[in-house]
Amino acid sequence: MGDEQLDLFAETGIAPQSPAPDLVSPKLVPADLDDDALIAAIPRADLAQASALAAEAGRRRLVAAVAALEELCRRFAGFGLERAVPEQVAALRALALIGGPRSAQAVARLIARRIVQGPSKKVAIRSAAELRSALPAETLLALLRDADPEIRADACRCAGAPPAAIPVLLDLIDDGDGKVRVAACCALGRLGRREARPALVRLLRDAPTGEIIDAIPKIADEDCVIILGRIARTQPALADAARDALETIDHPRARQALAALTAERNQPGAGK
Repeated sequence: MGDEQLDLFAETGIAPQSPAPDLVSPKLVPADLDDDALIAAIPRADLAQASALAAEAGRRRLVAAVAALEELCRRFAGFGLERAVPEQVAALRALALIGGPRSAQAVARLIARRIVQGPSKKVAIRSAAELRSALPAETLLALLRDADPEIRADACRCAGAPPAAIPVLLDLIDDGDGKVRVAACCALGRLGRREARPALVRLLRDAPTGEIIDAIPKIADEDCVIILGRIARTQPALADAARDALETIDHPRARQALAALTAERNQPGAGK
């Protein structure tokens, strides 16, 4: 038997249940609770209220709720191999909304300790990617080799790839899934690996996105600078990202491009 946790209800068609509280909780209206009361209610909320309470914490971006949301996920450890656990999903999405290092670390712990399984695990990996969580090397390597391409792609987006992950990321440049290939190239670009430059330059020229632009600065050459300058002039939705990238590139042409963009912006009638 592998080291996956058993889902006691996997084959029964019965929805997973959490340990029942000692008493039936009174009906709570999340929006009516102040921050302290909301946070206190989350860890031991009953099934009817837990997801709504977690969602409200996310909506308020309550950093102080991170520990309570992590504890809510832990209550359901061992469930969800075949069905997503709604309470875990709500808590993970709230953590992604709250953001910041505390949320990133909480999600990393939940993944590394296998608190989330099955479909809920995919939500956790997506949250880790959004938060740029740094996962333990062993955990990250397993995810980069996962059979699910969505998990492989999101694993590429997590922060702090260890040296052992570099050969795997290089292999993923030729992955059979296009999204995985792009995510792997971006991960290598963020790490300053020049092996990814040819593919990233093509992507920057033909199909730029914020993720691709963010991956360019550490491996940028003159061609990259020229393309970024063009994007800043012609693609308003990506203009700020392109300017930010140019500001971090230590190249004379980057400084020239920024000066030219500033001059254009300051011309009479610019932006009208």
